Amino acid sequence: MIKKHSKWPYLLVAPAVLIVVCVVFIPVINAISMSLQHYDLRMPKQIAYIGLDNYKEVLKDRQFWLGIRNTALWVLFGVGFQFLLGFALALLLNQHFKGRGVIRAVSLIPWVTPGVLIGLMWRWMYDGNYGVINDILMRLKIIDAPIAFLAQIKSALPSVIVTIVWQGIPFFALMILAGLQGIPLEMYEAADIDGASGIKKLFFVTIPSIKNTIFITLLLRIIWVANSVDVIFNMTGGGPAYSTQTLSVYIFNKAHSLNLGYSSAMAVILCLILACIAVPYMIMKFRHEEK
Repeated sequence: MIKKHSKWPYLLVAPAVLIVVCVVFIPVINAISMSLQHYDLRMPKQIAYIGLDNYKEVLKDRQFWLGIRNTALWVLFGVGFQFLLGFALALLLNQHFKGRGVIRAVSLIPWVTPGVLIGLMWRWMYDGNYGVINDILMRLKIIDAPIAFLAQIKSALPSVIVTIVWQGIPFFALMILAGLQGIPLEMYEAADIDGASGIKKLFFVTIPSIKNTIFITLLLRIIWVANSVDVIFNMTGGGPAYSTQTLSVYIFNKAHSLNLGYSSAMAVILCLILACIAVPYMIMKFRHEEK
């Protein structure tokens, strides 16, 4: 006798699928549609289909290529240092010491703080007149006069990268700590019997055991940081001289000026760039697991 498939699983999943379609797929389709139009709300009567003209103009835009460069540096150094420092913090928090629970809770503060507040807070800290960072550096005799960190082209981008690193360290620490606590103690005991040093246990036991966690956290954070706007926008607005204007910030600024067709074209390009990073990464990971 053939049993009929129950409809309940589909009915239970349907609300979540509907939300994803409404929140993700419909806006994506709408953005692609707008990218193919002259869609400027300052001239609503001139909205018309123009094909790939927006994309052609984007590829000629010097600010677009500067945004690509800034985004690459923003993601490479931002996510890179977040991972390294987050990994070190996770190893520390995995140790047994007095007050470990309190320190674990306090370490999450940067991650749970809204990005807008982080941007404003660090902008005040970097201020050349009354910022606490300048005050500390002068008291330590490291500098002789205050530095306008966010007003100089050479120091603006490194300064906002430091901010995003500070924000993202707890995310890596929390995720990696969860992975560390799932490693069986027997693996470390076997390594001790074999006479493995701490470095060898790190590279041959710890890292291979949490490679899936590292993979997921890195991929998610690369996407989030590449798309982030709030921290940079509230610290520098993309300046000075576009030195901190990442592609996502440039897209936001263009959309804020009501040129939705042009900004949608750049958003689609950014989505394709991130897909070119994520898809091969996922394919390589799944092939490795199948072996």
